[in-house]
Amino acid sequence: MPAFQIAIAALAAIVLFLHALQGFNDELRRAGGAWLQDRLGRTAEYRLFGFMLGAGATALLQSSSATSSLTVALVDAGVLSFRSSLGVLLGANVGTTVTAWLVSFKLTGIGPLFIVLGTLLSLSPVRLRVVGKAVFYFGLIFFALDLISHALQPLQAQPGWQAVMQWADTPWTAVLIGLLATALIQSSSVVVGLAVLLAQQQQLPAESAIAMALGSNLGTTSTALIASLGMRGAARSSALANFAFNGATLVMLLPALPWLARYMAQLIPRPDMAVAVTHLGFNLLMAAIFLPLLGPLEPWLRWLERRAHAQVRPG
Repeated sequence: MPAFQIAIAALAAIVLFLHALQGFNDELRRAGGAWLQDRLGRTAEYRLFGFMLGAGATALLQSSSATSSLTVALVDAGVLSFRSSLGVLLGANVGTTVTAWLVSFKLTGIGPLFIVLGTLLSLSPVRLRVVGKAVFYFGLIFFALDLISHALQPLQAQPGWQAVMQWADTPWTAVLIGLLATALIQSSSVVVGLAVLLAQQQQLPAESAIAMALGSNLGTTSTALIASLGMRGAARSSALANFAFNGATLVMLLPALPWLARYMAQLIPRPDMAVAVTHLGFNLLMAAIFLPLLGPLEPWLRWLERRAHAQVRPG
């Protein structure tokens, strides 16, 4: 198969995956968006409840970008306080690790089953149609992942792809790729899913796939930052805090990243599972560090936002 045709097939599978994620997210928000907003407003004042709600909502929606954008919007609307939003955002980072686990468990074969089930439910009475659409898109996520997995295999023989994989072979470069790709695509699920699949197929060393997943963690904060533009100071502070938490944790780990990635790859024989475990561990570490410090850090985060806003304000 020509290289161009292989590349188009892989790109089409990735686009289908993005569409499936967005469709699943939209249907769940249509079905329970009002309930989620109400729960966030009621329970997020309790730091731990907000954290758990952020993790649960993101795991269900399969999108930390959706949870973080919704949280920032609720802060701007005055439904959620700045301090309450921080626990939700830390929880969202933990919830987004579900994607890596789903891919590493090789559940891609269940996609067609859920597609058929979702289609049948969509033909049912009105009350079940929304559920049916969500189930359909859930199946489409796994079906698209299976397509991506098959599309990546022929790329191994392509010299151009081999050059890209060699370039991404170092943890530092892989972090940068994960960060930039996620900021560009606006979906950490796609980038982390690709990292796990590449590790699964041994096209990318586990060390580099781990670094790529951690880079995507920082890249996904760009969604909330963009969403907060034009919003009130508290909303901008929430988005900036989300970036600061991820950035600070990554900077703390950067000196030890090559060693950590190698250690995890040796500790866990399956490279895809090593990526999933490290991705979860990174986000749990971030939550363990910053959840107890939210109160003391609040004035500093507000000052940081005011300073950043003053620097970009014209005149």
